[in-house]
Amino acid sequence: MKKFLLTGALLLAGISLSAQTADEVKTGLSLGPVPAVAFDADKGFQLGALCNFYDFGDGSNYPNYNSNTYVEASFFSKGSKLFTLYHDNKTLIPGVRIFAGATANLDKAMDFYGFGGYRSFYDAARVAAGSGNNPTASYYSPYYRLDRVQILGALDFTGNITEHLQWELGYHPSYFRMQSINRESINKGKEGLGVYSEESTLYDDYVKWGLIGADESGGGFSSAVRMGLQYDTRDKEGAPTRGIWAEAHLMLAPKWLGTTNPFYRYSATWRQYFPLIDNDILTFAYRLNYQGTFGDSAPFYILPYLTRMGRDFDKDGMGGFDSVRGIMRDRVVGLDMGTWTAEFRWRFVKFVLWKQNIAFGLTLFSDGSMVTRDRDMSLHVESPAKPTDKQVHDDLTASPVSDYDKYMSQGLAKDRPHITVGSGLRFIMNENFIIAFEYGAPVTAFGGPLKGQDGTGAFYINTGYLF
Repeated sequence: MKKFLLTGALLLAGISLSAQTADEVKTGLSLGPVPAVAFDADKGFQLGALCNFYDFGDGSNYPNYNSNTYVEASFFSKGSKLFTLYHDNKTLIPGVRIFAGATANLDKAMDFYGFGGYRSFYDAARVAAGSGNNPTASYYSPYYRLDRVQILGALDFTGNITEHLQWELGYHPSYFRMQSINRESINKGKEGLGVYSEESTLYDDYVKWGLIGADESGGGFSSAVRMGLQYDTRDKEGAPTRGIWAEAHLMLAPKWLGTTNPFYRYSATWRQYFPLIDNDILTFAYRLNYQGTFGDSAPFYILPYLTRMGRDFDKDGMGGFDSVRGIMRDRVVGLDMGTWTAEFRWRFVKFVLWKQNIAFGLTLFSDGSMVTRDRDMSLHVESPAKPTDKQVHDDLTASPVSDYDKYMSQGLAKDRPHITVGSGLRFIMNENFIIAFEYGAPVTAFGGPLKGQDGTGAFYINTGYLF
């Protein structure tokens, strides 16, 4: 979807609440608050703030911390809200890392582009025109939007098997409420130009065609146990420059554990970091991820996530800052998906300011993703009765079967790689508090038969490195 995003952030250098040794090794408690102002044409203005509270203890583990507490609250003028709170602790139980927290995202106009990647055609002209039935319309089309409430919880434990090999065990409850967009809420404050049309949405069509089942269309509760292994030789966590970070885990959400729509999935991720120039100056890093599903089904609201354990929540994707930078959020959705990233990280300056270790860095990256096994996209509605003479007309959209056939004929027979390129700037404080400014664009934006199918690119202001 062509979207204008204007985001601003105020960076505070941070407040030190403890002593610091002569070699600038951090000790005690340190915090980094960031108030932020943003604008999104679909959500309105965003006002919010986030803060990281780091405890470095006596400094013996620096640049790694002993514990980290993260708080975020963001509010959008159209009613969407985001709240996050978690605590990551490495010292409470000797030899065991604990991550506990919850995040809630109330999104009035969540992206939904269908299943199978390029199998689902993205009609950029329809969005640009406002309404597919009225090319002169001057209002926004809601066709690729839905209303989603997402609440994720996590309680993860990670313990040592050997120096670099760890076990992972966790419980992840989550709740999803999915429904067609609330036009009254979306239109709040809009007069004349900019009012959403009354056309149906792709989500409505998927429900009508049976591509989204009645048992999952409204969302549901997920109660999942996760278990896995992690291999970690990174020199530091916040901004690693050498080593390997690999994970493999299972996600088991059976009916007897309280899950509305049971599913069983797996994920494997390999990340590696190479110091091309020592002293953190130039690093090459890459990540390979594969996520799959046991069996032939999983609820559609579970699929668009890059699953994580140990220090963060699952990340919405594939598409966006946390997965594939530059393509539209949730553009790549399937039962099985592969995702990859390669990037160069260059720190061009670093210094000490107000007893804080400060650095600025540039990144050059390419991300990608692809559906390797589709969710079932066959029609699951009965053919309508043959119309009478009075009902016959030339509007093919009158039949759900005709709608479906037209939609499927526009997409590809199978997905292809979705590839992006981009660059960014990072502000790094004490190796852990990191603010990222990045822009990514899909290669399809530059031309070819798939031009426009992944959007035109996106700018992000966020925290941390992608991995």
